[in-house]
Amino acid sequence: MQQRKDAPLRSDAQRNRERILEVALAELTRSADAPLSAIAKKAGVGQGTFYRHFPNREALVLEVYRYEVQQLGETAAQLLETRAPDRALREWMDRFAQYSMAKAGLADALGKATARGTLAALGHGPVTAAITLLLDANDEAGTIRPGVTPDDFVLAIAGLWQIDPRSDWQPRAARLLDLVMDGLRAGAPGAGARG
Repeated sequence: MQQRKDAPLRSDAQRNRERILEVALAELTRSADAPLSAIAKKAGVGQGTFYRHFPNREALVLEVYRYEVQQLGETAAQLLETRAPDRALREWMDRFAQYSMAKAGLADALGKATARGTLAALGHGPVTAAITLLLDANDEAGTIRPGVTPDDFVLAIAGLWQIDPRSDWQPRAARLLDLVMDGLRAGAPGAGARG
């Protein structure tokens, strides 16, 4: 009998799945063409177990991407718990840049394994939710200009994807994100009160 897709996995099956994802992330980040058999072997699972979890390359790559994006999305709420909204937003931007640059190999694998529409739909939810959460907190605190939408924000940081991740990208990304943050703060209701 086939297990329902939304049924919880047994603990050993869950451990196998997590191990496969962990190894796949490392291998696909290193090389977009990493063989699935090598990923299974490094994860310590047999081919049958591997293909039971991930029937093809696209399924594996999409799940690795979904997991990573989910983690990035959850970071927004964690930052807002301990930081002022504008500081949380700026730190999240740094983490987003780090994620984007560190996952260049994964991006290549995504491009090879998926259709553009599939990828956009998969990443849109968690990242948009994180951006919305951060922008709303800043809007409420008066630390950014009113009316900034998640689409505005994504367009503003799109310059990140013009930076070569194999270069000394950190200073360029930090400068770009500082400029974006300065632009978001310009016209903020609370801007006049700060020194």
